[in-house]
Formats: sequence, C-alpha cells, structure tokens
Amino acid sequence: MFELSAPRGLFVTLRIDGRLRGCIGHLIPRQPLYAEVQQVALAAAMRDPRFPPMTPGEIRCATIEVSVLTPPRAVLSPNDVVVGQHGVIISRGARRAVMLPQVPLEHGWDRETFLSQTCRKAGLPADAWRQGAEIEVFEADVIAEGRLQQPAPP
Repeated sequence: MFELSAPRGLFVTLRIDGRLRGCIGHLIPRQPLYAEVQQVALAAAMRDPRFPPMTPGEIRCATIEVSVLTPPRAVLSPNDVVVGQHGVIISRGARRAVMLPQVPLEHGWDRETFLSQTCRKAGLPADAWRQGAEIEVFEADVIAEGRLQQPAPP
C-alpha cells in the first residue's frame, strides 16, 4: 500500500451509470497523497474541460475511482507497452495526452489501438507513435472505487 503523506501522482475518474463524467489528475505529485486526492476529486467534478460542472444530483449518483501512479518512464519501443499494465503518455512538441492502464481494457483495445487513440487524444496523427512521438509508461493502483454519496430517496 502507500503512505498517505507521501507525494504521488494520481488521477480521479468520475462516472455516472458507467459513463465518463470527469477525469483529472497529475502525473507529477504536487503535495501529499491525502491532499492531492481531495483537490483532484474536486477538479474532476468541477473543472474537466470536456464536461460542464457536476450538479448536486449528479454527484449523488457518481462513482469515483482513484488511481495512484508510479513515476513515468520512457520506453525503448512501442512493443514495451503492456496493455492492462501500463498507462501511456504520448508527446510530440507541445502536444501530449495521457491514458490510464484501465482505459484499453474498458474499450477492448489492443496495443496499437491504445497507442493510436492516445495520439488522437493529443491532437496528433493516429500513427504518431510510429513516427517518433515520445512514449512513456506508468502503472496505476486503484485504491478506491465506489459512490460519492448514496442516491437521494425518490
């Protein structure tokens, strides 16, 4: 397990009825884990640019997943990426995207699709991972998954 006072990178993923509703995180730790979880959970609910801020009703129905990350490391070859074990960071120039290790499993992606989708998320051509984009990997331990609050009575 982890020491809660140690700094660790992490992501918080929020879902409603199994659909993504917010996901925010930091690869590089900024503060102790216990404080980071609190701030990142709030950011996932209120500041994910892909979604409007969550309403109180949505928060009551949301599930939370906290992924604690290992430090990123470069890989020598795309073949070193292990689907389901590694999260991926792909970057070229100012463009960069991150995908957690659980994402390809949720979508049934193989390695090539995982890398291509991460490139697209970064705004790069889907084959940028074959064309010299930097690939880094990390691992994630999911330490919490469950409802933020119980649903309100009808």
